[in-house]
Amino acid sequence: MSVLHYVFKRHPSYTAPVKSKDQLTFHSGFRRFSSCPVFSQHTSADKHKFERFLPTDTTSVASVFAPVTFPPMPTLLFTEDATTGEQSLVATGSLYQVNPDRMVIRRVMLTGHPFKIHKKSAVIRYMFFDRADIQWFKPVELHTKYGRRGHIKEPLGTHGHMKCVFDGQLKAQDTVCMSLYKRVYPKWPNKPVSAQNISPEVTEDTDMS
Repeated sequence: MSVLHYVFKRHPSYTAPVKSKDQLTFHSGFRRFSSCPVFSQHTSADKHKFERFLPTDTTSVASVFAPVTFPPMPTLLFTEDATTGEQSLVATGSLYQVNPDRMVIRRVMLTGHPFKIHKKSAVIRYMFFDRADIQWFKPVELHTKYGRRGHIKEPLGTHGHMKCVFDGQLKAQDTVCMSLYKRVYPKWPNKPVSAQNISPEVTEDTDMS
């Protein structure tokens, strides 16, 4: 077992949203298995942005735990109806690489608002509500909606107010943001796929033999 990364293109016949970590069925060469893929952007960078849903207009990389296979292996992605057991084709693609070190990163944005503004410094509130949290995230850089950049200088009081310094004076309608990043891992597969509900053709061929 390893972490396999597949490049998929959504099939135009399937229009329902496909969410990351949903249970899907992979038909990869002679293997058929069920897993919960994590979708990410298909780029040449060393870190790849997590995608909550499978995009409709571009290719995406699906990362799963699966038996090691040699690329490029043609792969079909199916979803199974919970009531009828019928499978619908979601996407087509191939195996991209086997690499447990490929990093899928999810971004979380914390926002705050100026409370008092004095030249290049400002008191920011509503980003944190505890003094200890401000001390913990103090080294992280801040940026604003209008392009200003700065950092946390010190916490004020015990209710989440903090003094920040920027490269210019803030506007009253500006929003202060802090970007945080977390690595995302695919879920371990726990539901095997039986040969009886793959397709009618496979079942008929098996019975005849």
